[in-house]
Amino acid sequence: MSNIVAFVETKEGKFKNSAFEIVTEAVKIASETSSELTVLAIGSGIENDAQSLAEYGAAKLIYTDLNELNGKNATQGFKYSPSSFAKVISEVAKQKNADIIILSATSLGKDLAGRIAIKTDSSVYNDCISVKTEGGKITASRPVYAGKSITEVKSNSDKIVLTLRPNVFKPVKKEGGSIQTEKADTGTFNLSDSDFSSVVKDVVISSEKLDVAEADRIVSGGRGLREPEQFKLVEELANSIGAAVGASRAVVDSGWRPHSEQVGQTGKTVSPSLYIACGISGAIQHLAGMSSSKCIVAINKDKDAPIFQVANYGIVGDVFEIIPAMTEEFKKVLSN
Repeated sequence: MSNIVAFVETKEGKFKNSAFEIVTEAVKIASETSSELTVLAIGSGIENDAQSLAEYGAAKLIYTDLNELNGKNATQGFKYSPSSFAKVISEVAKQKNADIIILSATSLGKDLAGRIAIKTDSSVYNDCISVKTEGGKITASRPVYAGKSITEVKSNSDKIVLTLRPNVFKPVKKEGGSIQTEKADTGTFNLSDSDFSSVVKDVVISSEKLDVAEADRIVSGGRGLREPEQFKLVEELANSIGAAVGASRAVVDSGWRPHSEQVGQTGKTVSPSLYIACGISGAIQHLAGMSSSKCIVAINKDKDAPIFQVANYGIVGDVFEIIPAMTEEFKKVLSN
C-alpha cells in the first residue's frame, strides 16, 4: 500500500472540527496499511494551530499559504478556488507518492473529490460512513437510495479518493503527540491561469449561529410550523440545549429560512448526536440528509408521518404545545 494524504479544512486560521475526524481516521488507515501519512492544509496563519492536529495523531503537516496562492493569478483576494485547490492537493499526492487521498464530505470536499480523482486517475468513495482494510485493499460503506440502504464499495485500483461524512467518525486524541510542519513552495504546483478560472471572492458567515454541518445537536423545523414567525419556537429550543437550527427544503423554498440551514439531499448532510425534527413529515430527500444522526427525536401530529420510521423517539402531538414544554424542561434540567 502506498502513502496517504489527508486534506483538512480550516476557518479563520483554525482547523475545523472535521479536520480532527479526518486525521483520526487517516491515522488508523495509515497504521493498518503501514503507510506514511501527510496532512495537507490550505490557508493563512494555520501553522500556528498545527499542534491541535498533533493531539489526534498527525505527525506531519504540509501547508500552503492562501495569500501566496492568491499571488499566482490575476484575481487577487479569493477565499477558495476549486481548480487550484484540486491542483495543489493532487500535486502534493504525487510528490508524496500517495495513492490514498482523504477529505471530509463537506460541500468543499465533495466539490474537490471528483476534480482530484480526474487529476490523479483515482476511484472515488464518496460520503463514506465506515472504512476498513481487507487484504491490503480499502473497503468503505456509504448510504445509497436516499439513505435507505448501505452499500460496500471496493475498487480494483490502488488509487482512491475518500470523502468521509462529517460527524460520523469520532475524533480520538492521542497523548504526547508532536507535529512537523513544512511550508510548501507554490512554485512546485505547476499552477497556470486556467487553474483560477473560477474563484470564491467572499464568504459571508453569521458569527452568532452554529453551522448545521458541524453541530453536534440540531433542532430542525418544517412546514408543520405553519408560518415563519413560529420558527422562534425552534430557535428557543435550540438555544436551550446549545444546538444549531436546521430547516426542511419546503420552508427554505418558501423563503422562511436561509439555504445555509437546509438539511437534506439538496442541502447539508448531517450526523449529529441529537437531531430533533419539529413538524417535519420526513420526505425522502430530507431523510437522506439526517437519517445517520445518532439519536433522532420526531415531533409530528401525524402518527403515520415517514419521519417516525427513522426516529429513535417519536412524539405524536401539536408542536406548538410540545416544543415550549420541552424547552422549559431542558432549561430546568440543564440549569442544575
